[in-house]
Amino acid sequence: MKIYADRMPAFVRQVVTDLLVVAWIYAWIRAGLWLRDLIEKLAVPGQKMEGAGQGIADNLTDAGNKVGRVPIAGDELTAPFTRAAEAAQGLANAGRDQQDLVADLSWALPLALVAGPIALVLFVWLPLRIRWIRRAGSAASARGSIAGRDLLALRALTGQPVRRLAKLNPDVAGAWRRGDEKTLDALAALELRSLGLK
Repeated sequence: MKIYADRMPAFVRQVVTDLLVVAWIYAWIRAGLWLRDLIEKLAVPGQKMEGAGQGIADNLTDAGNKVGRVPIAGDELTAPFTRAAEAAQGLANAGRDQQDLVADLSWALPLALVAGPIALVLFVWLPLRIRWIRRAGSAASARGSIAGRDLLALRALTGQPVRRLAKLNPDVAGAWRRGDEKTLDALAALELRSLGLK
Protein backbone atom coordinates (compact mmCIF):
# COMPACT_ATOMS: atom_id res chain seq x y z
CA MET A 1 0.00 0.00 0.00
CA LYS A 2 1.39 3.40 -1.02
CA ILE A 3 0.30 6.37 1.06
CA TYR A 4 2.53 9.00 -0.55
CA ALA A 5 4.12 9.44 -3.95
CA ASP A 6 7.80 8.70 -4.63
CA ARG A 7 8.42 11.79 -6.74
CA MET A 8 9.02 15.08 -5.01
CA PRO A 9 6.38 17.44 -6.47
CA ALA A 10 3.58 14.92 -5.98
CA PHE A 11 4.88 13.92 -2.54
CA VAL A 12 5.05 17.54 -1.35
CA ARG A 13 1.58 18.27 -2.76
CA GLN A 14 0.11 15.25 -0.96
CA VAL A 15 1.79 16.03 2.37
CA VAL A 16 0.78 19.70 2.21
CA THR A 17 -2.80 18.76 1.28
CA ASP A 18 -3.01 16.22 4.11
CA LEU A 19 -1.66 18.77 6.59
CA LEU A 20 -4.13 21.38 5.35
CA VAL A 21 -6.98 18.89 5.75
CA VAL A 22 -5.89 18.09 9.31
CA ALA A 23 -5.60 21.83 10.07
CA TRP A 24 -9.04 22.42 8.48
CA ILE A 25 -10.66 19.73 10.63
CA TYR A 26 -8.85 20.95 13.76
CA ALA A 27 -9.89 24.57 13.11
CA TRP A 28 -13.56 23.64 12.67
CA ILE A 29 -13.54 21.46 15.77
CA ARG A 30 -11.98 24.35 17.74
CA ALA A 31 -14.64 26.68 16.31
CA GLY A 32 -17.34 24.23 17.42
CA LEU A 33 -15.87 24.04 20.92
CA TRP A 34 -15.62 27.84 21.06
CA LEU A 35 -19.27 28.14 20.02
CA ARG A 36 -20.28 25.56 22.65
CA ASP A 37 -18.46 27.52 25.38
CA LEU A 38 -20.09 30.73 24.18
CA ILE A 39 -23.56 29.18 24.20
CA GLU A 40 -23.02 27.65 27.65
CA LYS A 41 -22.48 31.18 29.01
CA LEU A 42 -26.10 31.87 28.08
CA ALA A 43 -27.12 29.46 30.85
CA VAL A 44 -25.83 31.83 33.58
CA PRO A 45 -28.98 34.03 33.61
CA GLY A 46 -31.08 30.86 33.87
CA GLN A 47 -28.98 29.67 36.81
CA LYS A 48 -29.42 33.04 38.53
CA MET A 49 -33.13 33.04 37.78
CA GLU A 50 -33.52 29.52 39.14
CA GLY A 51 -31.53 30.35 42.27
CA ALA A 52 -33.43 33.58 42.91
CA GLY A 53 -36.82 32.02 42.20
CA GLN A 54 -36.09 29.02 44.42
CA GLY A 55 -34.79 31.28 47.21
CA ILE A 56 -37.84 33.53 47.06
CA ALA A 57 -40.18 30.51 46.94
CA ASP A 58 -38.49 28.96 49.99
CA ASN A 59 -38.60 32.24 51.93
CA LEU A 60 -42.26 32.86 51.04
CA THR A 61 -43.18 29.30 52.00
CA ASP A 62 -41.39 29.76 55.32
CA ALA A 63 -43.14 33.10 55.89
CA GLY A 64 -46.51 31.57 54.97
CA ASN A 65 -45.94 28.74 57.43
CA LYS A 66 -45.12 31.21 60.19
CA VAL A 67 -48.09 33.44 59.35
CA GLY A 68 -50.30 30.36 59.25
CA ARG A 69 -49.67 29.89 62.97
CA VAL A 70 -51.43 33.16 63.79
CA PRO A 71 -54.73 32.28 65.49
CA ILE A 72 -57.99 32.80 63.59
CA ALA A 73 -56.64 34.83 60.61
CA GLY A 74 -53.64 32.54 59.84
CA ASP A 75 -55.25 30.62 57.00
CA GLU A 76 -56.38 33.79 55.23
CA LEU A 77 -52.94 35.39 55.61
CA THR A 78 -51.20 32.26 54.27
CA ALA A 79 -52.95 32.32 50.86
CA PRO A 80 -51.03 35.34 49.39
CA PHE A 81 -47.73 33.85 50.55
CA THR A 82 -48.60 30.51 48.97
CA ARG A 83 -49.53 32.11 45.64
CA ALA A 84 -46.38 34.24 45.68
CA ALA A 85 -44.28 31.14 46.50
CA GLU A 86 -45.89 29.28 43.56
CA ALA A 87 -45.11 32.22 41.25
CA ALA A 88 -41.51 32.27 42.49
CA GLN A 89 -41.30 28.50 41.95
CA GLY A 90 -42.55 29.10 38.38
CA LEU A 91 -39.68 31.56 37.94
CA ALA A 92 -37.23 28.94 39.21
CA ASN A 93 -38.72 26.36 36.81
CA ALA A 94 -38.40 28.83 33.91
CA GLY A 95 -34.72 29.29 34.80
CA ARG A 96 -34.25 25.52 34.83
CA ASP A 97 -36.00 25.20 31.45
CA GLN A 98 -33.79 27.94 30.01
CA GLN A 99 -30.69 26.06 31.20
CA ASP A 100 -31.96 22.84 29.60
CA LEU A 101 -32.55 24.64 26.32
CA VAL A 102 -29.07 26.16 26.43
CA ALA A 103 -27.59 22.72 27.19
CA ASP A 104 -29.35 21.26 24.14
CA LEU A 105 -28.26 24.14 21.92
CA SER A 106 -24.68 23.97 23.21
CA TRP A 107 -24.34 20.59 21.46
CA ALA A 108 -26.71 20.95 18.51
CA LEU A 109 -25.41 24.25 17.11
CA PRO A 110 -21.68 23.37 17.26
CA LEU A 111 -22.39 20.00 15.65
CA ALA A 112 -24.33 21.74 12.89
CA LEU A 113 -21.45 24.19 12.44
CA VAL A 114 -18.80 21.45 12.24
CA ALA A 115 -20.80 18.91 10.21
CA GLY A 116 -20.68 20.76 6.88
CA PRO A 117 -16.92 21.41 6.67
CA ILE A 118 -16.02 17.93 7.92
CA ALA A 119 -18.52 16.34 5.52
CA LEU A 120 -16.86 18.31 2.72
CA VAL A 121 -13.55 16.67 3.64
CA LEU A 122 -15.06 13.21 4.03
CA PHE A 123 -17.01 13.27 0.78
CA VAL A 124 -14.58 15.17 -1.47
CA TRP A 125 -10.98 14.82 -0.30
CA LEU A 126 -11.08 11.38 1.34
CA PRO A 127 -12.50 9.44 -1.65
CA LEU A 128 -9.91 11.04 -3.94
CA ARG A 129 -7.13 10.20 -1.50
CA ILE A 130 -8.29 6.59 -1.10
CA ARG A 131 -8.61 6.24 -4.86
CA TRP A 132 -5.01 7.43 -5.33
CA ILE A 133 -3.76 5.07 -2.58
CA ARG A 134 -5.44 2.10 -4.28
CA ARG A 135 -4.21 3.03 -7.77
CA ALA A 136 -0.68 3.76 -6.57
CA GLY A 137 -0.56 0.57 -4.50
CA SER A 138 -1.61 -1.61 -7.42
CA ALA A 139 0.77 0.23 -9.79
CA ALA A 140 3.67 -0.10 -7.34
CA SER A 141 3.12 -3.83 -6.98
CA ALA A 142 2.78 -4.25 -10.76
CA ARG A 143 5.92 -2.36 -11.74
CA GLY A 144 8.29 -5.17 -10.77
CA SER A 145 7.18 -7.74 -13.37
CA ILE A 146 6.88 -7.97 -17.14
CA ALA A 147 3.13 -8.64 -16.91
CA GLY A 148 2.79 -5.67 -14.56
CA ARG A 149 4.71 -3.49 -16.97
CA ASP A 150 2.35 -4.53 -19.74
CA LEU A 151 -0.68 -3.69 -17.60
CA LEU A 152 0.79 -0.30 -16.72
CA ALA A 153 1.46 0.33 -20.40
CA LEU A 154 -2.13 -0.58 -21.25
CA ARG A 155 -3.44 1.66 -18.50
CA ALA A 156 -1.30 4.53 -19.83
CA LEU A 157 -2.50 3.88 -23.36
CA THR A 158 -6.15 4.06 -22.29
CA GLY A 159 -5.91 6.76 -19.64
CA GLN A 160 -3.18 9.24 -20.55
CA PRO A 161 -3.81 12.29 -22.75
CA VAL A 162 -3.14 11.76 -26.46
CA ARG A 163 -0.52 14.54 -26.60
CA ARG A 164 1.59 12.76 -23.96
CA LEU A 165 1.27 9.46 -25.78
CA ALA A 166 2.24 11.05 -29.12
CA LYS A 167 5.45 12.37 -27.54
CA LEU A 168 6.52 8.79 -26.78
CA ASN A 169 5.99 7.45 -30.30
CA PRO A 170 3.96 8.78 -33.23
CA ASP A 171 2.47 5.30 -33.66
CA VAL A 172 2.25 4.41 -29.98
CA ALA A 173 -0.74 2.09 -30.38
CA GLY A 174 0.95 0.18 -33.19
CA ALA A 175 4.17 -0.11 -31.21
CA TRP A 176 2.17 -1.36 -28.23
CA ARG A 177 0.41 -3.98 -30.41
CA ARG A 178 3.75 -5.16 -31.78
CA GLY A 179 5.09 -5.46 -28.21
CA ASP A 180 7.90 -2.94 -28.74
CA GLU A 181 9.90 -3.14 -25.49
CA LYS A 182 11.03 0.48 -25.60
CA THR A 183 7.46 1.74 -26.07
CA LEU A 184 6.09 -0.59 -23.37
CA ASP A 185 8.74 0.65 -20.93
CA ALA A 186 8.00 4.27 -21.85
CA LEU A 187 4.23 3.76 -21.43
CA ALA A 188 4.68 2.04 -18.05
CA ALA A 189 7.03 4.82 -16.91
CA LEU A 190 4.50 7.43 -18.06
CA GLU A 191 1.75 5.78 -16.03
CA LEU A 192 3.97 5.53 -12.95
CA ARG A 193 5.08 9.15 -13.36
CA SER A 194 1.46 10.33 -13.61
CA LEU A 195 0.85 8.70 -10.20
CA GLY A 196 4.02 10.22 -8.76
CA LEU A 197 5.82 6.87 -8.61
CA LYS A 198 9.28 5.88 -9.86
